[in-house]
Amino acid sequence: MIHVAWPWMLLSLPLPWLLARWLPPAQPHGAALFLPFAAMVAGAALPAGHPAPPPRKLLFALVWLLLVLAAIRPQWVGDPEAVAATGRRLLLAVDVSGSMANQDMAGGATRLQVVQKVAGDFIRRRHGDQVGLILFGTRPYLQAPLTPDLNTVDQFLDEAMIGVAGTQTAIGDAIGLAIKRLKQDPTRSGHQGDTVLILLTDGSSNAGAMPPVEAAKMAAQAGLRIYTIGVGAAAQDGFFGVSGNSDLDEDTLKSIAKTTGGEYFRATDAAALEQVYDRIDQLEPSAARQQWYRPRDEWFAWPLGLALLLSLPAVLWSGRAWR
Repeated sequence: MIHVAWPWMLLSLPLPWLLARWLPPAQPHGAALFLPFAAMVAGAALPAGHPAPPPRKLLFALVWLLLVLAAIRPQWVGDPEAVAATGRRLLLAVDVSGSMANQDMAGGATRLQVVQKVAGDFIRRRHGDQVGLILFGTRPYLQAPLTPDLNTVDQFLDEAMIGVAGTQTAIGDAIGLAIKRLKQDPTRSGHQGDTVLILLTDGSSNAGAMPPVEAAKMAAQAGLRIYTIGVGAAAQDGFFGVSGNSDLDEDTLKSIAKTTGGEYFRATDAAALEQVYDRIDQLEPSAARQQWYRPRDEWFAWPLGLALLLSLPAVLWSGRAWR
């Protein structure tokens, strides 16, 4: 259907008639704006013997009518479409330390590559939620703020590189950065239980200024619920010593999750990691409310462009009339 955004602009339609009615006419040789270029072009464009154009007043009236039509902003309004409103706020904190280069979760793929694949699928399923991304190693960095643009967050995760934040693991500082971003979020509602941090690591905290357990206590006070995921193959004793992920501090990760009301998960391969994210989807379903909007296409450019085209012969006609 056609919709007019600014119908009050129709009040300007009689303005030229009112000006012509109440203002004295301009004198041909008086103090008026002289456009020699328009007169010259008019003389070149309208040679002798050329058929006379339509009446000048009618042409100017048509141009003014098109300008007013553009000013009222005609729009084409489409059918209503369902849109999910923003639900939960999900922050993903992904470990990119040097140990994430180990290839013990899938054939030929590093731990980070497996996380990028599985976590990317998880991100794309969170329709209606705001998702953010923190990369941490020796230091944490906010790679993507909370945003409903899931494709961009997924792209930033795919572009993450091992060692970009340092080779060590600062779990406590990563939680601290999540708390800081939570407090700075201007769109945060009064309900504190709608913000979740999913922290994924394959090692123990050996860097940073904030102890992980203390950071978890601060997160609980700020209303931040944390789900922790330990990745990497299980440690096994072999002929050449211990193989697999022997550095993972599961006790600390369990304590962080328990303190904040979350859960701890262990993912030893890609399939197990997929099950973890499926479980988090069940525990934290998208809380989006359904809303509706109608797409709008602006049509003002069409009468405006036509008025611009018709204004050229109108100016040329005026220039010829003043000669």
